[in-house]
Amino acid sequence: MKYIDEYRDADLVQRTAAELRQTVTRPWAIMEICGGQTHAIMHFGLDQLLPPEIEMVHGPGCPVCVTPLEQIDKALAIAARPEVIFTSYGDMLRVPGSGRDLFSVRAAGGDVRVVYSPLDALKIAQENPDKQVVFFAIGFETTAPANAMSVVQAKALGVTNFSILVSHVCVPPAMHAILSAPDNRVQGFLAAGHVCAVMGYWEYPPIAKQYHVPIVVTGFEPLDILQGILLTVRQLEEGRAEVENGYGRA
Repeated sequence: MKYIDEYRDADLVQRTAAELRQTVTRPWAIMEICGGQTHAIMHFGLDQLLPPEIEMVHGPGCPVCVTPLEQIDKALAIAARPEVIFTSYGDMLRVPGSGRDLFSVRAAGGDVRVVYSPLDALKIAQENPDKQVVFFAIGFETTAPANAMSVVQAKALGVTNFSILVSHVCVPPAMHAILSAPDNRVQGFLAAGHVCAVMGYWEYPPIAKQYHVPIVVTGFEPLDILQGILLTVRQLEEGRAEVENGYGRA
């Protein structure tokens, strides 16, 4: 499959890993921001290919993990209302609020349903005009367009019983928080390629300059990630702190 198989080529992966081993001369701590990148590192065993000098620090890129407790409590309160059908991605149902989770609300009689997109929730609203259908809109910048489109489409269709509980999170403020922490060890970032495909990466040069850290826009296949690490290490070894695009195909 074009743009996927070639980025999983074992020979290219091994050659890139060898080049990385030849490039690094001292310890560096690099953070991959996105949970999808973390999954790929573990799934493909990429951590086993890295030289011992490279430490990968797993970033805050899981939208479930960074959803504020306050928003979860709001979701629980809304989901418990008898006139509401509350819709959410399945992985949010077990996330606890101050006292319980969405599974508990459903067990107590709340109409809590798992959906795979906000458009699924919109369809439920069309099928249940006597109910208020609420979609729990969690996620980073990548989920915002689909959530916004569902609202636009609801208006176009004249659906008045559909709404979203917005809990979007932006990546750059999280990076600022990490880099300004007194115990920060992160020296370079692999930026999330899909976020940059949606937003661009104009917000990253000021961060690279302020904290003197390289930021490399990186994809999600094995070769993407190793190339992103290699570009980051090259900058670190050369004392550079720039934003590079290692995900040009997107």
